[in-house]
Amino acid sequence: MHLRSIVLTAVLGLLLAAAPSNAQLVAAKDAPVAYGHHHINATNVAADTKFFADALGGTTMTKAGRTIVKVHNALILIREQKPTGGTKGTSVDHLGFSVPNLRATLDKVKANGFRVVTKEEASSAWTVKDDIATRAGSDLAIAFVMGPDDLKVELVEAKGQKEPIANHHLHFASPQDTEMQAWYIKVFGASNGAPGAPVLSAAMPGVNLAFNKTAGPVAGTQGRAVDHIGFEIKNLPAFLKKVEAMGIKPTNVRDVPEMDVSIGFITDPWGTYIELTEGLVKIQ
Repeated sequence: MHLRSIVLTAVLGLLLAAAPSNAQLVAAKDAPVAYGHHHINATNVAADTKFFADALGGTTMTKAGRTIVKVHNALILIREQKPTGGTKGTSVDHLGFSVPNLRATLDKVKANGFRVVTKEEASSAWTVKDDIATRAGSDLAIAFVMGPDDLKVELVEAKGQKEPIANHHLHFASPQDTEMQAWYIKVFGASNGAPGAPVLSAAMPGVNLAFNKTAGPVAGTQGRAVDHIGFEIKNLPAFLKKVEAMGIKPTNVRDVPEMDVSIGFITDPWGTYIELTEGLVKIQ
């Protein structure tokens, strides 16, 4: 089943409102809960770094021996661990980023040896020409590409964007899209998405959340190409107490002094492994 894209003009405005800054997690500077990072399992760290930096436009850095690619409003942490599978078929079907020039980005994707798969992944609501999908009555343009280890990425064109690449959306998948949306609104304080969209959605600082309904069950993320997603929290201890009161048991709660962050993990009811951090906002 093809997933419909949730590329809403209002969401673009929300995510791109912040002015360019040397800080990567701009949306997390003032928000109590904001998006923080994607954590990637990679057969070859250099290949994933090439994909996210050379092909898509991120900036590489190393901190405490960890490989990080920085994009606007998200950090991409890459570790060497052969994944058990790609993103398709899991509760996080793909990652979404916005770029100012879709054609130029697709040319870089191809030049770096990665696949453009828009024809295979765009739903029938979209018309695909020269690897770019458009929809009648809208000026939006999107494309799908595949990174190493079958990591699926959607690219959304945002012509006014100053940054070469920015975090845009997470596209979840499960048989219970309504329940999934409600869970993220309750736990993370996300705002209900625009009514009448192709799929259910919710918005929060630094990311849009889209929820696609699948015909059958999905796999959890842990061990896959996108091992877990991450939210940056102000006052992490208080947040952990809040989710525990909801019946959600945090695990592996600890400080990571070499990164100067505190962390804990939870798992959503559909198997999405989620890291909660406090301190990633300081990474430049």
